Amino acid sequence: MATTKRRFSFFNASMYAILTVAAAVVLIPTFWMVSTAFKSNEEVMVSPPAWIPDHPTFDSFIRIWKDYPFLDYFLNSVLVVVASTVITIVFSALAGYGASRFKFRGKGTFLSFLLVTQMFPSIMLLIPFYKVLKTFGLIDSQWGLIVVYIAFAIPMCTWMMLGFFQGIPRELDEAAMIDGCSQIRTFVQIILPLSLPGLAATAIYSFLIGWNEYMFAFILVTTETLKTLPVGIGQLNGYYKVVWNDMMAASIISSLPLIVLFLFMQKYFISSLTAGAVKQ
Repeated sequence: MATTKRRFSFFNASMYAILTVAAAVVLIPTFWMVSTAFKSNEEVMVSPPAWIPDHPTFDSFIRIWKDYPFLDYFLNSVLVVVASTVITIVFSALAGYGASRFKFRGKGTFLSFLLVTQMFPSIMLLIPFYKVLKTFGLIDSQWGLIVVYIAFAIPMCTWMMLGFFQGIPRELDEAAMIDGCSQIRTFVQIILPLSLPGLAATAIYSFLIGWNEYMFAFILVTTETLKTLPVGIGQLNGYYKVVWNDMMAASIISSLPLIVLFLFMQKYFISSLTAGAVKQ
């Protein structure tokens, strides 16, 4: 009995040690980012660097709005990412519901194809996407980026929604149809409200893909007023000078929408983590 307790205590201590290291790996860079954002230009170049600025200042936060077209970058990202997220949720929900409720020829091949598309690195798709968008005149436009982000997110989001819809008993569909509901009405009024955790998880996943994407936004958009936030932050890294405090301030502001999104959808997102854990 004593040996079992010692093993259990050693296991707990090991897990706490691993979690402490993992938390430090995440929190230390975050703390350094926040600390640098509140430093003046002189304090940024001090050696050895200080963890806590001697004279905290908001100059960096003021400069990124005043000296750079940061507002344009921010609004462009919001427009592109929100539009792609909404469209992704609509189509992935419809595709996931159809795959969970109907049998059709090639269903397994279709679902496998969606997974296979996630196996290739995105850089392999850069030239094909560029050629397709150029054919349709969508290069250097926000609609082009929206199409790209939708194409990236829909395969995985469809599988996510498929899993949630499969956890909803089909008897609910049958009962609704007996009461006179059409298939679409059953989907909208009965199934979708029950799948809110899945929709929240899908929305967060799609939003993260678009909000943090840099490479395609950098290549496909060249007009300064159409660039997104990651590209704008990257441009703070100049040829001859890197304004670290401005870059860190911009990074903090760019992370705020993700924090707000998670706070508002936290209840549904946490529910999605345990969905399907208990067999109905």
